[in-house]
Amino acid sequence: MRFASLIAPGASVLDVACGSGRHLHALAGRGLRLHGVDRDGAALQGLRDVAEVLAADLEAEPWPYRDQRFDALIVTRYLWRPLFPALLDALAPGGVLIYETFALGQHTVGRPRNPDFLLRPGELLERVHGHLRVVAFEDGFTAQPAPAFVQRVCAVAPGVGGPAHPKYNL
Repeated sequence: MRFASLIAPGASVLDVACGSGRHLHALAGRGLRLHGVDRDGAALQGLRDVAEVLAADLEAEPWPYRDQRFDALIVTRYLWRPLFPALLDALAPGGVLIYETFALGQHTVGRPRNPDFLLRPGELLERVHGHLRVVAFEDGFTAQPAPAFVQRVCAVAPGVGGPAHPKYNL
């Protein structure tokens, strides 16, 4: 939510693997066009008044937003490496990517433990390098809300538009 102010009023926002929509609920009421996708259709039921939702298995089915672009993408606690090209392509010119998920070391404090679902050091930065302008990147340990090793990136796609916000204008 620290970077939500970079999302322009009226922007279209997609929360990827949104679950029950923690971020969508937090963004509701800000004049945004909200969308959520998750494989758990039951979890999406409580979001129908907040966002346009879609039940889809992003790991087994083709990317469902092939022809759509979004002004912002939010991805948290989810890692499916084959999805990165589709995510980058789904960002509209000037669009904001806010991504946070677990990193190596997480296996020492909790789930997930499988290294296939843990980012390597600096991996999120590598994934956006050459595609997006990085506004912020973090890679380390956090004690709150629960102990976790995470990586976070906030990055902006090149092109017209983009956030007209003092935090973005370095």
